[in-house]
Parts: sequence; C-alpha cells; structure tokens
Amino acid sequence: MPFKPLITAGVENVLNTFLYRSVALKPARQRLNGKVLRVVLKEFTTPLVLVFSERQLDVMGEWEGEADCSVITHINVLPKLRDRQQLTALIRSGELEVEGDIQVVQNFVALADLAEFDPAELLAPWTGDIAAEGISKVLRGGASLLQKGFQRQQRYVAEVITEEWRMAPGPLEAAWFAEETAAVERAVDVLTKRLEKLEGK
Repeated sequence: MPFKPLITAGVENVLNTFLYRSVALKPARQRLNGKVLRVVLKEFTTPLVLVFSERQLDVMGEWEGEADCSVITHINVLPKLRDRQQLTALIRSGELEVEGDIQVVQNFVALADLAEFDPAELLAPWTGDIAAEGISKVLRGGASLLQKGFQRQQRYVAEVITEEWRMAPGPLEAAWFAEETAAVERAVDVLTKRLEKLEGK
C-alpha cells in the first residue's frame, strides 16, 4: 500500500511539531541539516523519505535523489527508535536494517530521544490550548491508570500464587503430617485398649 499525501503531511506535521519547536534541540537538528533519510516499512510498498533542513523536516512519498541513509524495518519497531540505547540491539537482531551512512539514523534517533512528546501540542490547533491540555491529562491519566491496574493485577496474582504455595504443604511437611497422624493413631489404639481393660475390671 503506497503512502498517500495526507499520510505524509500528517507524519510531517507531527515530526515538525516535536523535533523543530524547541530551540534546545537546535544542535541535535544541525547534525541532520541537508541529510536525507529513507524509511522503508515492510508493510508499505513506497518508502517515507525524510529531508532535513535548518527550519523544518519535509516528509515525502517519492524522492528522485539518493538518500544518505536507508533503514528497512517493520512499523511496530518505530516506537523503539525513540530510545537510542536500543538502536544497536535492533540492528544486531535484524529488526532494523541500515544501508548507507549509519550516522544519519543515529543522529535522528538521538534527536527523537531528546524531544518531549506531548499530545496536547498536536490537539491544540483543533481544540484550543485548554481543551488540548485537559485531553492530554486524561490520556496520560488513562495510561497511568492502565499501568497501575496492570501492576495491581500482577501483584494480586503474585500474592495469590505465594499464598497458594504457602497453603500447599511441601514434601517435608507432608511426611511430618503423615508421621504425626500415625503417632495419633497409635496413641488412640493404646487409649482404646486401656479403656477396654478398665471396662473389663
């Protein structure tokens, strides 16, 4: 499936919002100035081409020139590229193939790692600043709530398993219980014989 202009425009808008808004990111952006990164996603027939300039990033579905670097991967690997620590591991595992100047993808990953992604900035043009911030908080709160719920469930399962293991006797406890039961049976037999003798008198 090819990338439609609407998709490339949307990707371009998102990347420019997060990667080009902050003055603090300028040194990281300058390393990419004039570079072309070709991203081939195995789920799509056409690549995404990222063309970096000083003021913005252009995202295109078609590019006649040569790319400085090409990466080939699956769409589900893209979120992992926000963590520069994972880049080498992704290349080693074969999840990410790199052709050309690896420094370009390293600089892009470093820039993405430094950028702070906030959904409010994407929503603001359509909903207004206050509503966007509210929606962003709800989204963050929802994610946090889901994470807490998941952690609570994990803790509950861990406690149940631990309690079950505590209730289930171990081999030594079972042997001790069998021995104690046998001792009680012997004691009852002795007591019964004594009672019978007493009754006989």
